[in-house]
Amino acid sequence: MTEKIDFHHKVILAPMVRVSTLPFRLLSLRYGADLVYCEEIIDFKILSSTRVENDILGTVDYVMSDGFVVFRTCPQEKGKVFFQLGTSDPERAVAAALKVQDDVAGIDVNMGCPKEFSIKGGMGAALLKKPEKVKQILSSLVKAVSIPVTCKIRCLPTLDETIELAKIIEKTGVSALTVHGRTKEERPRHTNRNEFIRKIAESLSIPVIANGGSKEMKDNPDIQKFAKNTGCTSVMVAQAAERNPSIFSKEGMIPLLDIVREYIKMAIDWDNNAINSKYCILAMMYKDMDLKEGDQSLTAVTMEEFSEIWGLQEYFNQHKQSMTKLLAMKYDKETEIHVVTTDDGHTTIEMPFKFIKKEFPPKISPKQRLYEATKRAGINRLEYDVTERTEDRCYNCILNVGGNLYTTPYWEKSKQLAEQGAAMVATTVLDIEDERQFVEGGQNEALVEKWKKRKNDSDVKDIYLSFKHLLDKANEEKEKLAKKRLNDETNDSCIEVKHFVSDNHDDVVT
Repeated sequence: MTEKIDFHHKVILAPMVRVSTLPFRLLSLRYGADLVYCEEIIDFKILSSTRVENDILGTVDYVMSDGFVVFRTCPQEKGKVFFQLGTSDPERAVAAALKVQDDVAGIDVNMGCPKEFSIKGGMGAALLKKPEKVKQILSSLVKAVSIPVTCKIRCLPTLDETIELAKIIEKTGVSALTVHGRTKEERPRHTNRNEFIRKIAESLSIPVIANGGSKEMKDNPDIQKFAKNTGCTSVMVAQAAERNPSIFSKEGMIPLLDIVREYIKMAIDWDNNAINSKYCILAMMYKDMDLKEGDQSLTAVTMEEFSEIWGLQEYFNQHKQSMTKLLAMKYDKETEIHVVTTDDGHTTIEMPFKFIKKEFPPKISPKQRLYEATKRAGINRLEYDVTERTEDRCYNCILNVGGNLYTTPYWEKSKQLAEQGAAMVATTVLDIEDERQFVEGGQNEALVEKWKKRKNDSDVKDIYLSFKHLLDKANEEKEKLAKKRLNDETNDSCIEVKHFVSDNHDDVVT
Protein backbone atom coordinates (compact mmCIF):
# COMPACT_ATOMS: atom_id res chain seq x y z
CA MET A 1 0.00 0.00 0.00
CA THR A 2 1.34 3.42 -0.99
CA GLU A 3 2.26 5.74 1.87
CA LYS A 4 0.25 8.96 1.92
CA ILE A 5 1.58 12.51 1.68
CA ASP A 6 -0.76 15.47 1.59
CA PHE A 7 0.35 17.65 -1.32
CA HIS A 8 -2.01 20.51 -0.50
CA HIS A 9 -0.72 23.77 1.02
CA LYS A 10 2.93 22.84 0.63
CA VAL A 11 5.95 25.00 -0.16
CA ILE A 12 8.62 22.88 -1.83
CA LEU A 13 12.29 23.22 -2.77
CA ALA A 14 12.65 22.45 -6.48
CA PRO A 15 15.12 19.90 -7.88
CA MET A 16 18.09 21.98 -9.07
CA VAL A 17 21.29 20.52 -10.49
CA ARG A 18 24.29 21.14 -8.19
CA VAL A 19 22.06 23.03 -5.72
CA SER A 20 19.55 20.58 -4.25
CA THR A 21 22.12 18.45 -2.43
CA LEU A 22 21.88 17.57 1.27
CA PRO A 23 23.21 20.82 2.87
CA PHE A 24 20.92 23.04 0.80
CA ARG A 25 17.92 20.78 1.34
CA LEU A 26 18.44 20.84 5.12
CA LEU A 27 18.87 24.61 5.10
CA SER A 28 15.60 24.95 3.18
CA LEU A 29 13.80 22.70 5.67
CA ARG A 30 15.23 24.73 8.55
CA TYR A 31 13.62 27.87 7.13
CA GLY A 32 10.23 26.35 6.49
CA ALA A 33 10.15 24.28 3.30
CA ASP A 34 7.61 21.46 3.70
CA LEU A 35 9.20 19.12 1.15
CA VAL A 36 12.55 19.12 -0.66
CA TYR A 37 13.44 17.51 -3.98
CA CYS A 38 16.99 16.36 -4.73
CA GLU A 39 18.72 17.26 -7.97
CA GLU A 40 17.89 15.02 -10.93
CA ILE A 41 19.78 11.72 -10.81
CA ILE A 42 19.89 9.50 -13.88
CA ASP A 43 18.65 5.91 -13.53
CA PHE A 44 21.91 4.44 -14.89
CA LYS A 45 23.92 6.31 -12.27
CA ILE A 46 21.87 5.28 -9.25
CA LEU A 47 21.77 1.67 -10.49
CA SER A 48 25.58 1.67 -10.80
CA SER A 49 26.03 2.97 -7.27
CA THR A 50 26.34 1.10 -3.99
CA ARG A 51 24.21 1.91 -0.95
CA VAL A 52 26.46 2.63 2.04
CA GLU A 53 25.46 3.47 5.60
CA ASN A 54 27.96 6.16 6.55
CA ASP A 55 28.58 5.74 10.28
CA ILE A 56 30.81 8.82 10.41
CA LEU A 57 28.23 11.30 9.12
CA GLY A 58 25.12 9.36 10.09
CA THR A 59 23.96 9.38 6.47
CA VAL A 60 22.94 6.91 3.80
CA ASP A 61 25.15 7.37 0.74
CA TYR A 62 24.83 6.02 -2.78
CA VAL A 63 28.43 5.80 -3.93
CA MET A 64 30.04 5.15 -7.32
CA SER A 65 33.06 2.86 -7.65
CA ASP A 66 35.40 5.87 -7.75
CA GLY A 67 34.08 7.10 -4.40
CA PHE A 68 31.83 9.84 -5.82
CA VAL A 69 28.63 10.24 -3.79
CA VAL A 70 25.66 10.30 -6.16
CA PHE A 71 23.03 10.84 -3.47
CA ARG A 72 23.27 11.44 0.27
CA THR A 73 20.42 11.65 2.75
CA CYS A 74 20.05 11.70 6.53
CA PRO A 75 17.38 11.23 9.24
CA GLN A 76 16.78 15.01 9.48
CA GLU A 77 15.01 14.99 6.11
CA LYS A 78 13.29 11.62 6.46
CA GLY A 79 9.73 11.75 5.18
CA LYS A 80 10.40 15.05 3.39
CA VAL A 81 12.91 14.35 0.62
CA PHE A 82 11.79 13.34 -2.86
CA PHE A 83 14.17 11.59 -5.23
CA GLN A 84 13.99 13.12 -8.69
CA LEU A 85 14.70 10.48 -11.30
CA GLY A 86 15.90 11.03 -14.85
CA THR A 87 14.75 8.13 -17.01
CA SER A 88 13.46 7.13 -20.42
CA ASP A 89 12.78 3.47 -19.70
CA PRO A 90 10.06 1.91 -17.48
CA GLU A 91 12.16 -1.07 -16.35
CA ARG A 92 15.18 1.02 -15.39
CA ALA A 93 12.91 3.53 -13.68
CA VAL A 94 11.36 0.81 -11.53
CA ALA A 95 14.74 -0.74 -10.68
CA ALA A 96 16.15 2.65 -9.64
CA ALA A 97 13.06 3.56 -7.60
CA LEU A 98 13.02 0.22 -5.77
CA LYS A 99 16.68 0.71 -4.91
CA VAL A 100 16.10 4.02 -3.09
CA GLN A 101 12.49 3.81 -1.91
CA ASP A 102 13.35 2.94 1.70
CA ASP A 103 15.47 6.09 2.02
CA VAL A 104 13.16 8.71 0.48
CA ALA A 105 9.61 10.00 0.87
CA GLY A 106 8.72 9.73 -2.80
CA ILE A 107 9.87 9.44 -6.41
CA ASP A 108 9.53 12.32 -8.86
CA VAL A 109 10.10 11.75 -12.58
CA ASN A 110 11.72 14.59 -14.48
CA MET A 111 9.67 15.25 -17.60
CA GLY A 112 10.50 18.92 -18.03
CA CYS A 113 14.27 19.46 -18.06
CA PRO A 114 15.17 21.29 -21.31
CA LYS A 115 18.93 20.66 -21.02
CA GLU A 116 20.60 18.93 -23.95
CA PHE A 117 22.00 16.02 -21.93
CA SER A 118 18.48 15.09 -20.78
CA ILE A 119 16.79 15.48 -24.15
CA LYS A 120 19.49 13.53 -26.02
CA GLY A 121 18.97 10.65 -23.62
CA GLY A 122 15.22 10.69 -24.25
CA MET A 123 14.63 12.04 -20.74
CA GLY A 124 13.27 15.28 -19.31
CA ALA A 125 11.40 17.47 -21.79
CA ALA A 126 11.90 14.85 -24.54
CA LEU A 127 9.09 12.88 -22.86
CA LEU A 128 6.56 15.70 -23.34
CA LYS A 129 6.00 14.53 -26.92
CA LYS A 130 5.86 10.83 -25.99
CA PRO A 131 2.60 10.30 -24.07
CA GLU A 132 2.73 6.50 -24.40
CA LYS A 133 6.22 6.39 -22.88
CA VAL A 134 5.06 8.77 -20.13
CA LYS A 135 2.15 6.44 -19.37
CA GLN A 136 4.40 3.34 -19.29
CA ILE A 137 7.00 4.89 -16.98
CA LEU A 138 4.56 6.39 -14.48
CA SER A 139 2.15 3.43 -14.42
CA SER A 140 5.04 1.01 -13.86
CA LEU A 141 6.40 3.10 -11.00
CA VAL A 142 3.02 3.54 -9.29
CA LYS A 143 2.47 -0.23 -9.36
CA ALA A 144 5.99 -1.11 -8.21
CA VAL A 145 6.81 1.17 -5.28
CA SER A 146 5.22 1.73 -1.89
CA ILE A 147 5.86 5.49 -1.77
CA PRO A 148 4.19 8.35 -3.67
CA VAL A 149 5.12 8.94 -7.30
CA THR A 150 4.93 12.43 -8.80
CA CYS A 151 6.22 14.03 -11.97
CA LYS A 152 7.26 17.47 -13.16
CA ILE A 153 6.48 18.81 -16.63
CA ARG A 154 6.73 22.00 -18.66
CA CYS A 155 3.96 23.51 -20.73
CA LEU A 156 3.45 22.37 -24.30
CA PRO A 157 2.94 25.08 -26.96
CA THR A 158 -0.84 25.15 -26.47
CA LEU A 159 -3.03 24.90 -23.40
CA ASP A 160 -5.11 22.07 -24.90
CA GLU A 161 -2.01 19.95 -25.55
CA THR A 162 -0.78 20.53 -22.01
CA ILE A 163 -4.13 19.63 -20.42
CA GLU A 164 -4.33 16.49 -22.57
CA LEU A 165 -0.90 15.35 -21.35
CA ALA A 166 -1.76 16.26 -17.74
CA LYS A 167 -4.88 14.07 -17.88
CA ILE A 168 -2.84 11.14 -19.23
CA ILE A 169 -0.46 11.61 -16.30
CA GLU A 170 -3.34 11.79 -13.80
CA LYS A 171 -4.72 8.44 -15.02
CA THR A 172 -1.43 6.68 -14.22
CA GLY A 173 -2.16 7.08 -10.51
CA VAL A 174 0.49 9.64 -9.59
CA SER A 175 -0.06 11.52 -6.33
CA ALA A 176 0.63 15.02 -7.68
CA LEU A 177 1.80 16.90 -10.77
CA THR A 178 4.20 19.85 -10.83
CA VAL A 179 3.81 22.23 -13.78
CA HIS A 180 6.50 24.73 -14.79
CA GLY A 181 4.76 27.52 -16.66
CA ARG A 182 7.18 27.76 -19.60
CA THR A 183 7.79 25.61 -22.67
CA LYS A 184 11.04 23.71 -23.13
CA GLU A 185 12.28 26.45 -25.49
CA GLU A 186 11.59 29.26 -23.02
CA ARG A 187 13.99 30.50 -20.35
CA PRO A 188 13.60 32.42 -17.05
CA ARG A 189 13.49 35.77 -18.89
CA HIS A 190 10.21 34.69 -20.50
CA THR A 191 6.93 35.24 -18.68
CA ASN A 192 5.63 32.26 -16.71
CA ARG A 193 2.28 31.02 -18.02
CA ASN A 194 0.38 31.27 -14.77
CA GLU A 195 -2.97 31.03 -16.54
CA PHE A 196 -1.93 27.70 -18.10
CA ILE A 197 -1.19 26.34 -14.63
CA ARG A 198 -4.55 27.61 -13.33
CA LYS A 199 -6.48 25.90 -16.15
CA ILE A 200 -4.55 22.65 -15.66
CA ALA A 201 -5.28 22.70 -11.91
CA GLU A 202 -8.98 23.22 -12.65
CA SER A 203 -8.95 20.26 -15.06
CA LEU A 204 -7.44 17.69 -12.68
CA SER A 205 -8.56 16.07 -9.45
CA ILE A 206 -5.01 15.46 -8.16
CA PRO A 207 -2.99 18.30 -6.57
CA VAL A 208 -1.14 20.52 -9.04
CA ILE A 209 2.04 22.19 -7.78
CA ALA A 210 2.85 25.53 -9.42
CA ASN A 211 6.43 26.22 -10.52
CA GLY A 212 8.31 28.86 -12.49
CA GLY A 213 7.39 31.98 -10.50
CA SER A 214 10.74 32.94 -8.99
CA LYS A 215 10.79 36.26 -10.89
CA GLU A 216 7.63 37.16 -8.98
CA MET A 217 9.08 36.23 -5.57
CA LYS A 218 11.07 38.58 -3.38
CA ASP A 219 9.97 37.20 0.00
CA ASN A 220 7.67 34.61 1.58
CA PRO A 221 4.35 36.46 1.04
CA ASP A 222 5.12 36.46 -2.70
CA ILE A 223 5.01 32.65 -2.66
CA GLN A 224 1.39 32.78 -1.53
CA LYS A 225 0.60 35.42 -4.16
CA PHE A 226 2.02 33.11 -6.82
CA ALA A 227 -0.12 30.24 -5.49
CA LYS A 228 -3.20 32.46 -5.74
CA ASN A 229 -2.29 33.64 -9.26
CA THR A 230 -1.96 30.05 -10.48
CA GLY A 231 -4.98 28.65 -8.64
CA CYS A 232 -2.81 26.13 -6.78
CA THR A 233 -2.42 25.58 -3.06
CA SER A 234 1.16 24.30 -3.36
CA VAL A 235 4.22 25.98 -4.87
CA MET A 236 7.63 24.66 -5.88
CA VAL A 237 10.38 27.30 -5.59
CA ALA A 238 13.61 27.15 -7.59
CA GLN A 239 15.76 30.23 -8.32
CA ALA A 240 14.25 32.40 -5.59
CA ALA A 241 15.28 29.73 -3.06
CA GLU A 242 18.66 29.29 -4.72
CA ARG A 243 19.34 33.01 -4.12
CA ASN A 244 18.26 32.88 -0.48
CA PRO A 245 16.60 29.80 1.08
CA SER A 246 15.21 31.91 3.94
CA ILE A 247 12.46 32.83 1.46
CA PHE A 248 10.71 29.79 2.95
CA SER A 249 10.54 31.54 6.33
CA LYS A 250 7.29 33.24 7.32
CA GLU A 251 9.27 35.31 9.83
CA GLY A 252 11.09 37.31 7.18
CA MET A 253 14.26 37.08 5.10
CA ILE A 254 17.65 36.52 6.73
CA PRO A 255 20.58 38.73 5.57
CA LEU A 256 22.36 37.03 2.68
CA LEU A 257 25.85 36.89 4.22
CA ASP A 258 24.44 35.15 7.30
CA ILE A 259 22.69 32.62 5.07
CA VAL A 260 25.89 31.88 3.13
CA ARG A 261 27.76 31.29 6.40
CA GLU A 262 25.04 28.90 7.54
CA TYR A 263 25.27 27.06 4.25
CA ILE A 264 29.07 26.72 4.52
CA LYS A 265 28.73 25.30 8.04
CA MET A 266 26.27 22.72 6.74
CA ALA A 267 28.52 21.90 3.79
CA ILE A 268 31.36 21.28 6.26
CA ASP A 269 29.14 19.24 8.60
CA TRP A 270 27.89 16.98 5.82
CA ASP A 271 31.20 16.68 3.93
CA ASN A 272 29.75 18.27 0.82
CA ASN A 273 31.84 18.33 -2.34
CA ALA A 274 33.80 21.63 -2.47
CA ILE A 275 33.05 22.20 -6.17
CA ASN A 276 29.34 21.73 -5.55
CA SER A 277 29.50 24.00 -2.49
CA LYS A 278 31.27 26.70 -4.51
CA TYR A 279 28.51 26.63 -7.11
CA CYS A 280 25.88 27.22 -4.40
CA ILE A 281 27.88 29.99 -2.73
CA LEU A 282 28.38 31.87 -6.01
CA ALA A 283 24.72 31.36 -6.94
CA MET A 284 23.65 32.99 -3.68
CA MET A 285 26.18 35.81 -4.10
CA TYR A 286 25.47 36.54 -7.77
CA LYS A 287 24.24 40.10 -7.08
CA ASP A 288 26.91 40.82 -4.47
CA MET A 289 30.11 39.67 -6.14
CA ASP A 290 31.62 43.11 -5.55
CA LEU A 291 31.82 42.29 -1.82
CA LYS A 292 35.20 40.91 -0.73
CA GLU A 293 33.63 37.58 0.30
CA GLY A 294 32.13 37.16 -3.15
CA ASP A 295 35.28 38.20 -4.98
CA GLN A 296 37.53 35.92 -2.91
CA SER A 297 35.12 32.99 -3.26
CA LEU A 298 35.71 33.03 -7.03
CA THR A 299 39.23 31.64 -6.58
CA ALA A 300 38.61 29.34 -3.58
CA VAL A 301 38.71 25.60 -4.31
CA THR A 302 38.56 23.88 -0.89
CA MET A 303 36.18 24.05 2.06
CA GLU A 304 39.10 25.24 4.19
CA GLU A 305 39.59 28.23 1.87
CA PHE A 306 35.89 29.07 2.00
CA SER A 307 36.06 28.86 5.80
CA GLU A 308 38.91 31.38 5.88
CA ILE A 309 37.08 33.78 3.55
CA TRP A 310 33.86 33.64 5.55
CA GLY A 311 35.40 33.80 9.05
CA LEU A 312 34.69 30.16 9.86
CA GLN A 313 38.25 28.86 10.24
CA GLU A 314 37.77 27.89 13.89
CA TYR A 315 34.55 26.05 13.03
CA PHE A 316 36.34 24.20 10.23
CA ASN A 317 39.29 23.24 12.48
CA GLN A 318 37.04 21.94 15.26
CA HIS A 319 35.10 19.88 12.75
CA LYS A 320 38.33 18.57 11.20
CA GLN A 321 39.65 17.42 14.59
CA SER A 322 36.48 15.54 15.43
CA MET A 323 36.33 14.03 11.94
CA THR A 324 39.96 12.89 12.17
CA LYS A 325 39.17 10.88 15.30
CA LEU A 326 36.08 9.35 13.73
CA LEU A 327 37.92 8.59 10.49
CA ALA A 328 40.65 6.79 12.42
CA MET A 329 37.97 4.50 13.85
CA LYS A 330 36.37 4.10 10.44
CA TYR A 331 39.61 3.30 8.62
CA ASP A 332 40.49 0.68 11.21
CA LYS A 333 37.38 -1.15 10.02
CA GLU A 334 37.67 -0.32 6.33
CA THR A 335 41.40 -0.84 5.77
CA GLU A 336 41.10 -4.59 5.84
CA ILE A 337 43.96 -6.54 4.29
CA HIS A 338 43.08 -9.90 2.77
CA VAL A 339 45.79 -12.51 2.17
CA VAL A 340 45.15 -15.87 0.50
CA THR A 341 47.90 -18.43 -0.17
CA THR A 342 47.21 -21.31 -2.57
CA ASP A 343 48.57 -24.85 -2.35
CA ASP A 344 51.27 -24.05 -4.92
CA GLY A 345 52.69 -21.39 -2.60
CA HIS A 346 51.50 -18.33 -4.53
CA THR A 347 49.85 -15.55 -2.54
CA THR A 348 47.12 -13.04 -3.39
CA ILE A 349 47.07 -9.80 -1.38
CA GLU A 350 44.10 -7.42 -1.55
CA MET A 351 44.39 -3.96 0.00
CA PRO A 352 41.85 -1.11 -0.41
CA PHE A 353 44.20 1.49 -1.91
CA LYS A 354 42.81 4.35 -4.00
CA PHE A 355 45.25 5.96 -6.43
CA ILE A 356 45.15 9.71 -5.75
CA LYS A 357 47.34 11.53 -8.24
CA LYS A 358 48.09 14.49 -5.97
CA GLU A 359 49.75 12.12 -3.46
CA PHE A 360 52.62 11.63 -5.92
CA PRO A 361 55.17 14.07 -7.37
CA PRO A 362 54.76 15.10 -11.04
CA LYS A 363 55.67 12.34 -13.51
CA ILE A 364 56.00 9.79 -10.68
CA SER A 365 53.58 6.88 -10.27
CA PRO A 366 53.42 3.52 -8.45
CA LYS A 367 53.59 1.67 -11.79
CA GLN A 368 56.76 3.50 -12.76
CA ARG A 369 58.52 2.89 -9.45
CA LEU A 370 57.43 -0.77 -9.43
CA TYR A 371 58.76 -1.30 -12.96
CA GLU A 372 62.13 0.24 -12.07
CA ALA A 373 62.52 -1.81 -8.87
CA THR A 374 61.45 -5.14 -10.38
CA LYS A 375 63.74 -4.61 -13.35
CA ARG A 376 66.67 -4.11 -10.97
CA ALA A 377 65.63 -7.31 -9.16
CA GLY A 378 65.69 -9.27 -12.42
CA ILE A 379 61.90 -9.60 -12.76
CA ASN A 380 61.46 -8.66 -16.39
CA ARG A 381 57.70 -9.04 -16.73
CA LEU A 382 54.76 -7.51 -14.86
CA GLU A 383 51.32 -8.83 -15.81
CA TYR A 384 48.40 -6.40 -15.38
CA ASP A 385 45.19 -8.42 -15.81
CA VAL A 386 42.35 -5.88 -16.14
CA THR A 387 38.68 -6.91 -16.03
CA GLU A 388 35.87 -4.66 -17.27
CA ARG A 389 32.47 -4.66 -15.55
CA THR A 390 30.11 -4.21 -18.49
CA GLU A 391 27.13 -2.65 -16.71
CA ASP A 392 29.01 0.52 -15.77
CA ARG A 393 32.30 0.16 -17.71
CA CYS A 394 34.41 0.15 -14.56
CA TYR A 395 37.64 -1.78 -14.13
CA ASN A 396 39.49 -3.95 -11.63
CA CYS A 397 43.10 -5.08 -11.96
CA ILE A 398 45.02 -8.10 -10.66
CA LEU A 399 48.78 -7.62 -10.92
CA ASN A 400 51.16 -10.58 -11.14
CA VAL A 401 54.66 -9.92 -9.82
CA GLY A 402 56.85 -13.02 -9.75
CA GLY A 403 53.89 -15.35 -9.25
CA ASN A 404 52.23 -13.42 -6.41
CA LEU A 405 49.07 -11.41 -7.09
CA TYR A 406 48.20 -7.89 -5.93
CA THR A 407 44.80 -6.21 -6.21
CA THR A 408 42.28 -3.82 -4.64
CA PRO A 409 38.56 -4.42 -3.99
CA TYR A 410 37.61 -1.36 -6.07
CA TRP A 411 36.15 -1.01 -9.54
CA GLU A 412 37.67 2.14 -11.02
CA LYS A 413 36.43 4.40 -13.81
CA SER A 414 39.51 3.76 -15.98
CA LYS A 415 41.99 0.96 -16.63
CA GLN A 416 44.84 3.26 -15.63
CA LEU A 417 43.38 3.92 -12.17
CA ALA A 418 42.80 0.20 -11.63
CA GLU A 419 46.39 -0.61 -12.62
CA GLN A 420 47.84 2.14 -10.42
CA GLY A 421 45.83 0.88 -7.44
CA ALA A 422 47.16 -2.66 -7.89
CA ALA A 423 50.69 -1.27 -8.28
CA MET A 424 50.29 0.61 -4.97
CA VAL A 425 49.52 -2.69 -3.26
CA ALA A 426 52.66 -4.23 -4.77
CA THR A 427 54.98 -1.32 -3.89
CA THR A 428 53.65 -1.36 -0.33
CA VAL A 429 54.06 -5.11 0.17
CA LEU A 430 57.48 -5.22 -1.51
CA ASP A 431 58.64 -2.15 0.43
CA ILE A 432 59.46 -0.15 -2.71
CA GLU A 433 59.87 3.60 -2.24
CA ASP A 434 57.40 5.34 -4.58
CA GLU A 435 57.68 8.89 -3.18
CA ARG A 436 54.02 9.07 -2.18
CA GLN A 437 52.95 11.88 0.13
CA PHE A 438 49.64 10.92 1.67
CA VAL A 439 46.67 13.19 2.26
CA GLU A 440 46.83 13.69 6.02
CA GLY A 441 44.41 11.46 7.89
CA GLY A 442 43.35 9.70 4.69
CA GLN A 443 42.57 6.04 4.12
CA ASN A 444 45.78 5.33 2.16
CA GLU A 445 47.92 6.59 5.04
CA ALA A 446 45.95 4.51 7.55
CA LEU A 447 46.33 1.45 5.33
CA VAL A 448 50.13 1.75 5.15
CA GLU A 449 50.34 2.07 8.94
CA LYS A 450 48.23 -1.05 9.27
CA TRP A 451 50.48 -2.92 6.83
CA LYS A 452 53.61 -2.01 8.82
CA LYS A 453 52.15 -3.97 11.74
CA ARG A 454 51.10 -6.84 9.47
CA LYS A 455 54.12 -7.32 7.21
CA ASN A 456 56.12 -9.46 9.65
CA ASP A 457 53.37 -12.08 9.92
CA SER A 458 54.43 -15.49 8.66
CA ASP A 459 52.04 -15.58 5.67
CA VAL A 460 53.49 -12.43 4.06
CA LYS A 461 56.95 -11.93 5.55
CA ASP A 462 58.70 -14.17 3.02
CA ILE A 463 57.26 -12.21 0.08
CA TYR A 464 59.01 -8.93 0.74
CA LEU A 465 62.10 -10.67 2.19
CA SER A 466 62.44 -12.70 -1.02
CA PHE A 467 62.12 -9.56 -3.10
CA LYS A 468 64.63 -7.80 -0.84
CA HIS A 469 66.99 -10.74 -1.35
CA LEU A 470 66.66 -10.38 -5.14
CA LEU A 471 67.38 -6.66 -4.90
CA ASP A 472 70.34 -7.21 -2.56
CA LYS A 473 71.72 -9.89 -4.87
CA ALA A 474 71.25 -7.62 -7.88
CA ASN A 475 72.99 -4.79 -6.03
CA GLU A 476 75.88 -7.10 -5.11
CA GLU A 477 76.24 -8.17 -8.73
CA LYS A 478 76.11 -4.54 -9.76
CA GLU A 479 78.81 -3.64 -7.23
CA LYS A 480 80.98 -6.57 -8.37
CA LEU A 481 80.56 -5.51 -11.97
CA ALA A 482 81.41 -1.92 -11.07
CA LYS A 483 84.55 -3.05 -9.19
CA LYS A 484 85.55 -5.29 -12.10
CA ARG A 485 85.14 -2.41 -14.52
CA LEU A 486 87.16 -0.17 -12.23
CA ASN A 487 89.90 -2.80 -11.93
CA ASP A 488 89.88 -3.38 -15.67
CA GLU A 489 90.09 0.35 -16.29
CA THR A 490 92.93 0.63 -13.73
CA ASN A 491 94.82 -2.28 -15.32
CA ASP A 492 94.31 -0.81 -18.77
CA SER A 493 95.67 2.51 -17.51
CA CYS A 494 98.74 0.78 -16.01
CA ILE A 495 99.41 -1.07 -19.26
CA GLU A 496 99.11 2.17 -21.19
CA VAL A 497 101.59 3.86 -18.83
CA LYS A 498 104.05 0.96 -19.20
CA HIS A 499 103.78 1.13 -22.98
CA PHE A 500 104.25 4.87 -22.85
CA VAL A 501 107.37 4.57 -20.66
CA SER A 502 108.74 1.77 -22.81
CA ASP A 503 108.10 3.59 -26.06
CA ASN A 504 109.71 6.75 -24.75
CA HIS A 505 112.57 5.13 -22.76
CA ASP A 506 115.30 6.69 -24.84
CA ASP A 507 113.87 10.16 -24.27
CA VAL A 508 113.76 9.85 -20.49
CA VAL A 509 116.36 12.03 -18.76
CA THR A 510 117.75 10.57 -15.53
